[in-house]
Amino acid sequence: MKKLHCILLAGGLIFLAISPLQSKERLKIKGEIPILAWYGVPADQTSVKRYRELRESGITWNLTVFPDANAVEKALKIARKTGIKMIVACPELKTNTEATVKRFMRDPNVGAWMLRDEPCRTDFPDLSEWAKKIREVDDYNFCYLNLFPNYANEQQLGNKTYQEHVDQFVAEVPVQVISFDHYPVIGDTLRAGWYDNLEIISAAARKAGKPFWAFALAVAHGPYPIATIPQLRLQVYSDLAYGAQGIQYFTYWTPVDTTWKFNHGPIMADGKRTEVYDRIKLVNNEIRNLSPVFLGAKVISVGHTGKNIPIGTKPLLNLPASIKSLETEGTGAIVSQLQNGPDSYLVIVNRDFKRPMNLKIACDPQVKRVMKDGSLVPANTYIGTLEVEPGDVFILKSN
Repeated sequence: MKKLHCILLAGGLIFLAISPLQSKERLKIKGEIPILAWYGVPADQTSVKRYRELRESGITWNLTVFPDANAVEKALKIARKTGIKMIVACPELKTNTEATVKRFMRDPNVGAWMLRDEPCRTDFPDLSEWAKKIREVDDYNFCYLNLFPNYANEQQLGNKTYQEHVDQFVAEVPVQVISFDHYPVIGDTLRAGWYDNLEIISAAARKAGKPFWAFALAVAHGPYPIATIPQLRLQVYSDLAYGAQGIQYFTYWTPVDTTWKFNHGPIMADGKRTEVYDRIKLVNNEIRNLSPVFLGAKVISVGHTGKNIPIGTKPLLNLPASIKSLETEGTGAIVSQLQNGPDSYLVIVNRDFKRPMNLKIACDPQVKRVMKDGSLVPANTYIGTLEVEPGDVFILKSN
């Protein structure tokens, strides 16, 4: 269809036909990657205003430990009005499991049942029985439980090694989704074992045939700094490159704690926003636009570039046939090959959250670059060496 423009001249109107409007080719969004607020909207702040604010940040799931089941019911009514999924957490879920699950299981905004955070091995038998009890009543909404990171000590884990801890958990506790936390940014450095943690969890999830969810740190405390956009991007895009099917923020609302001295979460304890609110909003919008790349994707391989690759990882050895060459400068990158239905993607993440990375890449003419808004551009439109911003992602689509 052509668009007509008219020009008024002395002799009358002249109509000019111009070429059809060019519409950008873009990825089709068919679903949303769950984005969870840990320590979400507090029970005493339950309101349409607060839940709408949560949704406007790009967060789609809320986790709040409620004082009782009645508070959960109140929050679910608000969640239905604002499009927020809930992980149900209240004392009655443990003390009166069957009745509590039956009370809420048919609510469309219930997404999961919260068991506990960071269990020790000795907790596994009780958690297994609890999960089985819930699943006997409701096997649609999943049981949620979050594992320690690999920097937890042997006493915390109850196992000699982290690998043993994860393997035993997967074998004994019948949850449908594997979740773990790891906060890699300390001061201006990255923990050495972060990618090793992603390797262990992603491999365990693939072996078990279950999705996994991972974290990004959004609240400053102790040695952890105020979250910047490069730090947030590095965490979420590394998680997604390894196959994560859910992103979790610790925390959304800033806790009050004299030991850790939490500060600058997206929402402060007094209910006012910080700069981090706008930062997670920006990153969450990127995640949504790129959900066709990551949601439901199968990881074909993950390799790392750089002179020194992270502990527990493998060097990049193979590239898809459509990618002729790939070189990085500086710290290096994650290079992940993903298959999502008929589509193949190459996901490249700059592992440095402080400095940009030069990426030199050559590819076949049919390869498309996936932009942050989900639009597709022929990759060869760009020069062969490009700068990838700190912690940022560069994505190519091969067909």
